[in-house]
Amino acid sequence: MNKKLGRPTEARLAIMRNQATDLLWKGKIETTLARAKSLKSYAEKILTLAINSYEDVVTVQKNTVNAKGEKTTREVMNDGPKKLAARRKIMSKVYSVKEERQPGEKKSDFLARIDNIKNPLIEKIFNVYAPKYAERAKELGQKGGYTRILKLDLRKGDNAQMAIIELI
Repeated sequence: MNKKLGRPTEARLAIMRNQATDLLWKGKIETTLARAKSLKSYAEKILTLAINSYEDVVTVQKNTVNAKGEKTTREVMNDGPKKLAARRKIMSKVYSVKEERQPGEKKSDFLARIDNIKNPLIEKIFNVYAPKYAERAKELGQKGGYTRILKLDLRKGDNAQMAIIELI
């Protein structure tokens, strides 16, 4: 559902981008019913794009020289052209999110955990959500339906219908 939400195009797209980022990062957000219905379509397109391309990986041989001057060869997994295009498109549809330290986590452990991660949200979409929903599609034989909208009470002040949108 593509509602205008009473906003100009730039503001509406910024709202969708912000709420999609929060939904994909946290898994669940509370918003108005109209925004939730618009966000459902926006978020499901992002997830479908990731699901259709997450397996496109190319193995490449990299030559490196260590501190002693010895040449070593190691295998590196790079994104294939389909996955790279999907990654760039998804990056244009969501904001980048900073990884946060877990309660009680040491700084050294935190730095080791986020060492090679440039975009934590994009990595979460491709490494967590895409395999999960692809497996679900194989089991149930259906694609789509990655989100659920639950209606809540009316908001005090403007009497707007509130809803929770969450990833299933």
